[in-house]
Amino acid sequence: MAINRRGLMGVLTALMLTLPGTGALAEVGDDGLHDAPWIRETFKDLRDDLEEANAAGQRLALIFEQRGCIYCNKMHEEVFPVPEISQRLSEDFFVVQLNLHGATEVTDFDGETLTEKQMARKWGILFTPTMLFLPQEVPEDTPAPQAAVAQMPGAFGKWTTLNMLDWVLTEGYAGDEGFQAYHARMLQEQAPNGE
Repeated sequence: MAINRRGLMGVLTALMLTLPGTGALAEVGDDGLHDAPWIRETFKDLRDDLEEANAAGQRLALIFEQRGCIYCNKMHEEVFPVPEISQRLSEDFFVVQLNLHGATEVTDFDGETLTEKQMARKWGILFTPTMLFLPQEVPEDTPAPQAAVAQMPGAFGKWTTLNMLDWVLTEGYAGDEGFQAYHARMLQEQAPNGE
């Protein structure tokens, strides 16, 4: 059996990711999106999702991903499994996953129902993963991106992700210190040697 160079690299990468200390392969569903224990299965009516998140004492977060996204892989294999991050996502956030190219219907806070793909276009989502963090109350007739208190487009490392989650949880967006200033201040404490 002949294996081309690309196939061999895929096999070697998969083996390397399962070695101790190199991360573990995240499970991927039939739709090509990552499965994580903190991702909620919902009817994707954001008004109901927000109500459920609030009832559970959690913050609603939306994450757009797509099949074959190398940056989604990075987040699910290297960043989201970090104990502090996975714990916050599980305990403090109600995370709804959306497929950038999906056909499942999503109902926005403004009442409009579109497919995931159409909603991504409406909201101007260009990168995967992209996370949107919502406040506890969203005014009627306000689309999710306008209501979002923060957006995290793309793959980030442990400290940026952890600090974004904490900044949202502590409602840092309501104060005078923007996320970048908060993140820089926190990094001084978290990774003083540039770790």
